[in-house]
Amino acid sequence: MPESAWVKSSYSDGTGNNCIEVADQRSKIYVRDSKDKTRPALALSPQTWASFVGLACSDEAN
Repeated sequence: MPESAWVKSSYSDGTGNNCIEVADQRSKIYVRDSKDKTRPALALSPQTWASFVGLACSDEAN
């Protein structure tokens, strides 16, 4: 996957800590730690990613 496919989270801080990147490849959503790109990315279905984001944005997550 090309580096240009990866987008850093807007919630990642500017100091290099707590950084994740996401790549949307239609059939899979890939998530990786931007500090260690040698590790494998987590591959999720679009439905699983949507559920995760929905929960993270809900009051239940806070």
